[in-house]
Amino acid sequence: MERVTLRIPKQQIEEVEQMVETGEFPNRSEAIRSAVREMINEQQDGRDRRDSAAKHWAKV
Repeated sequence: MERVTLRIPKQQIEEVEQMVETGEFPNRSEAIRSAVREMINEQQDGRDRRDSAAKHWAKV
């Protein structure tokens, strides 16, 4: 796994810390990795829908 350094507004870090404290995530790193995975999945889903729509129109 590669280390990445980034700057995040204090309010957002506090919200991530709260998710860790409530047990939603084991630590901040896992919470942030989860957010990145979700963003990538949403991007891929959008691409898949666009590709599917393009294929549908191509058949007409």
